[in-house]
Amino acid sequence: MQLSEILAPGAVKVLPKASSKKRLFCDLADVAQKLHGLDYDAAFAALQEREALGTTGVGGGVALPHSRLPGLDKVHGVFMRLETPLDFDSSDRKPVDLVFGLFAPEGAGVAHLKALALVSRTLRDASVCAKLRANGDPAILYTILTEAPSSVAA
Repeated sequence: MQLSEILAPGAVKVLPKASSKKRLFCDLADVAQKLHGLDYDAAFAALQEREALGTTGVGGGVALPHSRLPGLDKVHGVFMRLETPLDFDSSDRKPVDLVFGLFAPEGAGVAHLKALALVSRTLRDASVCAKLRANGDPAILYTILTEAPSSVAA
């Protein structure tokens, strides 16, 4: 699996600011709805429900909110770079500025886990994160993500 299989160029956004996790989840659900036809309310609720189980802020300024939804045929990703970092209750207590949301089919156990592992591996790479933070053009961010060396390892 490669990131280009789950992330479309239009699913990469730069946000000047997200005022809260809830607002960020609204933005993720909005992009997922517009680009992939997901039900906005279901996507938002699923992200909220998953986050209630424990933070998806994995440290290093990275968050990986994810959910499973009925009716999907494959895993879809949405990436957002926040110009103003957001407190996310992350494991290392650092605010988040790189957010990769995943929406997986309800029964996609292995595919969901592979996608989550791929995104996690990619965003653990300090050089990839530095490049993402240094660029504000969604097209460049998409290229950085989809050409990252770890994206071919899954």
